[in-house]
Amino acid sequence: MAENQRPESAYAAGASGPSKSEIDDFTQQCDAWFRENTVNEPGFMLPLTFMEVSTDQQFDFLRNWQRKVYEAGYLGMSWPAIYGGGGMHDEYQRIATRIMRKYDAPIMINAIGNGWAGPLILDMGDEAMKRRFIKPMLAAEEIWCQGFSEPEHGSDLGSAQTKAVRDGDDYIINGSKIWTSLGDRADQMILLARTSNDGPSKYAGLSFFLAPMKIPGVETRRIKKLTGEYGFVQCFFTDARIPANGIMGEEGQGWSMAMKTLEYERGAKVKPVGGYFVKEMDVMSVVDMAKTARRGGRPVLDDPIICDKLVEHIIDIQALNLNNQRRRMAPLNMDRPMGLALLNKLGRTELIRELTEFSLNFLGSRAGYYVDEPNAADNGYWHRSYLNSFSATIGGGTSEIQRNIVAEHVLGLPKGR
Repeated sequence: MAENQRPESAYAAGASGPSKSEIDDFTQQCDAWFRENTVNEPGFMLPLTFMEVSTDQQFDFLRNWQRKVYEAGYLGMSWPAIYGGGGMHDEYQRIATRIMRKYDAPIMINAIGNGWAGPLILDMGDEAMKRRFIKPMLAAEEIWCQGFSEPEHGSDLGSAQTKAVRDGDDYIINGSKIWTSLGDRADQMILLARTSNDGPSKYAGLSFFLAPMKIPGVETRRIKKLTGEYGFVQCFFTDARIPANGIMGEEGQGWSMAMKTLEYERGAKVKPVGGYFVKEMDVMSVVDMAKTARRGGRPVLDDPIICDKLVEHIIDIQALNLNNQRRRMAPLNMDRPMGLALLNKLGRTELIRELTEFSLNFLGSRAGYYVDEPNAADNGYWHRSYLNSFSATIGGGTSEIQRNIVAEHVLGLPKGR
């Protein structure tokens, strides 16, 4: 096979979906590939989330891993073949992702590209954008970042002040974005910028761009996180010129594009690309740890309160997983068609935060030790999982914002005053 050439698929199913024999055959093939090719311990600490990538070693490993999975045909399987995807039924991608979890495969690094920018381009982009951007993002040849939040405006995206001024075939960008994951390594950015201060509302003057990052006038400064690594940066634009043909839609349509993007980021709309960008703690791994943990010379699981709480978490995780299946079945969502979709981000991120915090109960005083400290349990994995869990409750809109969305758009409650 030629380098960077994806294999031709023998599993192009019809509209009704693949047959049982096709699924069984594919599952065996996929299982064999990940069993042979997955590397869990490369000799250095692998990030649990794309927001935790800090070193060149981590970045290069994960970039190469995504490229390898893509070239094997197990990433972007349901995306259109004409743009570099597999052109296959969604079910194949779900199987491949499930097997990745089985073998605890590393995360896919290009979260912003594969998870948000790619689906948006496929839905709303022109033909030139689809042909230009989709394959390089799947193959991790181009890494993407997101330029939404600004230092003075927090979650209030509508008040963005980064300016984009048309100048011939370019837009000139001036301003700053913050909390930009992988911003110092990214090749492209989905950028929300202000093209006008006129209009009936602050949202009317915003526009949405696919903006190159490695150009004059773009500077990034790394931000050290509580976890000790540098997963975020602040981006500064000083007379940076980006091509005018990178605008999505028309000037002034940026807010609607941003909201569409957030539907993907929040999991309210899914165009499955494969893999996962965040390793969620497996509740059964907490159960395994609890079996050996002791407190006061006795097994922790002898405590009925701890047992009850652990069972509650197991039930909640199972409920979320079943709801994720239910949301794909329209007849089961007729009462509130978008209810489960809009609840997913809030429910899952908060539950993982609670579970990671709960896991520290079994470690006693060792819960206070972090990565590479002598007394850290499992090299600080549990503590690291807990600290990293907060980022998911903030990115894509904080849990407070998600509660407002659920209240207003699912329950029909009036806006708070």
